[in-house]
Amino acid sequence: MFTIITGSQFGDEGKGKIVDLMAGEYDLIVRFQGGDNAGHTVVVNGKKYKLHLTPSGVLYDARLLIGPGTVMNPQTLARELDTLAEDGTMVDEKKLGIDAKTSIIMPYHVELDSLRESARTEKIGTTKRGIGYAYIDKVARDEVQMADLADEARLRKRLEDLKEQKAAQIKSMGGDPHIMEDETWIKQYIELGRRFAPYVADVSHEVNTALDAGKNVLAEGAQGAFLDVIHGTQKFVTSSSCIAGSACANLGVGPTKVDEVLGIVKAYITRVGEGPLPTELLDSTGEQIQKAGGEFGTTTGRPRRCGWFDLPLAKKSIALNGYTHIALTKLDVLSGIYPLRICVAYELDGVRMEYPPESTFDLARCKPVYEDLTGWDEDLTAILSMDTLPPSAREYVDRLESLLRVPFKYISVGPGREQTFIK
Repeated sequence: MFTIITGSQFGDEGKGKIVDLMAGEYDLIVRFQGGDNAGHTVVVNGKKYKLHLTPSGVLYDARLLIGPGTVMNPQTLARELDTLAEDGTMVDEKKLGIDAKTSIIMPYHVELDSLRESARTEKIGTTKRGIGYAYIDKVARDEVQMADLADEARLRKRLEDLKEQKAAQIKSMGGDPHIMEDETWIKQYIELGRRFAPYVADVSHEVNTALDAGKNVLAEGAQGAFLDVIHGTQKFVTSSSCIAGSACANLGVGPTKVDEVLGIVKAYITRVGEGPLPTELLDSTGEQIQKAGGEFGTTTGRPRRCGWFDLPLAKKSIALNGYTHIALTKLDVLSGIYPLRICVAYELDGVRMEYPPESTFDLARCKPVYEDLTGWDEDLTAILSMDTLPPSAREYVDRLESLLRVPFKYISVGPGREQTFIK
């Protein structure tokens, strides 16, 4: 069984929670793209785990893998594993594997990212963690890979080869080129390489071998469909491909092996950073949703912009990902809001559109066309089945499912593992 999970909106839909919920049924949990700009939050027995690189199934017995389509900051991973160890969860090389071809985020990537974003007249909203520049180096074949990090001689040779190029680039952007000769971070990375050398793995081989043996593999994406570097709201996107098809390309698994593609859909919509959000609520309702939903970034703490459910974007996400099922999250957040609105179409220059325009510029000019539904007052956080949902909440779920035309598999009514039920 090979299942792919992706976010269906702009990220922050609750993928970590759903992966954690499903992880007990899987032998391997694999992260296939992104870096530590992503944050997945898992809540178990009231305890919150904030993960940035470690796959969200870390609290189960599954084998965890970081695939070669990711970009990894070893400092972040080390801190994350140390924090997990302090909480009693040990993650050694038997538990976690890191593909030898995984690109390593270097300190000069972080410096370049910060310099570039500061120089922009129109901000993208990058987390300034070096993600984009690490992916640039991957495409330019100037990357440092996990296999290089794990070998001091190879790492020093790689850095020597890149030194002049990176120093000139940093200097041209107004930064200090001497970072390329700073032995402090170089020695730190050598130590991190020694620490993680036992973790080096061949992820494609492991995943294919597991599938051939009849085992269950869960591929976990980061961010969401409309932050995809190709199909998202350019230029306000991340630097990797977030849609389901990239799991196959990035992990080295043929598409014929995919059995299920699960989309995570929030009962409303949010976005961190810049870029169009047609249904954005710049009023007290938006503030209510933000507060009730705890809508602040796991990685940066930035407030998330909140809006009504956007059906045209959801339709495109379904087309991009080919979902077989959907998990609906944060239904509980909408309690006490009247009426509830669903954006069923856009108007652009007097024309009704039921599918988003390709141009990000045009998307920013779209005006939502709404359908209103009755809200509910009841607290949903203790609900354990569709039958016990208030009638108006059931109506909202059923209406979304009928509009999306993809069966809902899970409904989530709170952050805890136990607050999700099968529809």
